[in-house]
Amino acid sequence: MTANPADSTILGTLYGSDAMRAVFAERQWLQYMLDVEAALARVQARLGIVPAAAARAIARAARAENLDLKELAAGTRVTGYPVVALTRALARAAGPGAGGYVHWGATTQDIMDTALVLQMRAGLEIVETAIARVGRALVKQALKHRRAVMAGRTHLQHALPVTFGYKCAIWAAPLIDDVARLKQLRERALKVQFAGAVGTLASLGKQGRDVTEGLARELGLAAPVAPWHVSRDAVAETACALGIVCGSLAKFATDVVLLMQTEVAEVFEPHVPGRGGSSTMPQKRNPIACEYVLASARAAQALAPVALGAMAEDQERGTGPWQSELLALPQIFVLTAGALEHAATIAEGMAVDTARMRRNLDLTHGLIMAEAVMMALAPRIGRGAAHDAVERACARAIDRGMGLAEALGREPALKGKIGRQELARLADPRGYIGEAEAVVERVAARAKAVWGIGKKRR
Repeated sequence: MTANPADSTILGTLYGSDAMRAVFAERQWLQYMLDVEAALARVQARLGIVPAAAARAIARAARAENLDLKELAAGTRVTGYPVVALTRALARAAGPGAGGYVHWGATTQDIMDTALVLQMRAGLEIVETAIARVGRALVKQALKHRRAVMAGRTHLQHALPVTFGYKCAIWAAPLIDDVARLKQLRERALKVQFAGAVGTLASLGKQGRDVTEGLARELGLAAPVAPWHVSRDAVAETACALGIVCGSLAKFATDVVLLMQTEVAEVFEPHVPGRGGSSTMPQKRNPIACEYVLASARAAQALAPVALGAMAEDQERGTGPWQSELLALPQIFVLTAGALEHAATIAEGMAVDTARMRRNLDLTHGLIMAEAVMMALAPRIGRGAAHDAVERACARAIDRGMGLAEALGREPALKGKIGRQELARLADPRGYIGEAEAVVERVAARAKAVWGIGKKRR
């Protein structure tokens, strides 16, 4: 096994996704750095800073297959960074006439930071696509089950009736915000870094800004108003935003774990033979996907402080903080992608037992409707008196094992205040779900605006 299970042949499918691992794979990382070097040469050629023929040769040579990883590793151990060895290899591959123009006016962190931004852009595209997949599935479930009444629970106990559709809408709503948050983040995070030794680009004279803006256009990135090599807020914000995505998924997974308990048994992960099984207990169907959502979320959120800590850069080039981002950000992206894949599997294929929901709702013989009765009585005898009377009736029902309606009928303070027919109406949970359906409608409408789904169904 590798030191990081997300990179393991055996465990990798549980902790990440192949698509995200590919973005942060070593050779792809090197290719991103070479892409930056090639783009820099092309821009400088257009500005007359380097010969056009040299730029063409550099661009042709800027392929990861031209690199010797062992040579790069040896060079990196000496200098502490891969860029020196990488540019030497690129210069050699470009040929003697062109090689001298490789990395013109740049510094190591320019190349590494811009390559990181290219990775972040590719990673964010994967994350946003995966969020949409989970969100669409949850909205479809919300619309399908908008009238499936179930017990709403607070402090893990029956509280008031809700619908399963409402519950799905509550899971989906934060994901819509997460997408908006990531789109806003792109404006701040996807910026080229090109600043030279201390950020002034003095080596390029008056053409420094032209090169920066040209490089940004060439790579499809924004040009910052100031160099950000010692301002790591965008990287830290990316880490935190992904941590929030994981938190949204963790809420969903936590609820499904609780709903899968044998004593509840209202919702289940999609079943595949052998999935969630036990080596000793053949009957088990454990919430495996949920467990890996939760594990990935905890790990990703635990790594976010590493990126936050990297913001404490010193002077015009940090002595260590930004290097720690490499230990955290790729893992955060991979873990987030893995959590999203598991969440999508659950959302798309969950088994919902609405009959069991109804049986569980009736477990307390009407006690879950106590608030409805109290609110109906409040205009007649005052809210305080209504609360006390219903509370006494609930205590009687619990102590004597009777239904709420019978207990209310024995409450002296309520004689003549409420009839049997009205009690029967108030005892129906379907009549006391408040805005549950409206919440589903609002979330579905917003999802439709974002993802093109969520058409109302009657």
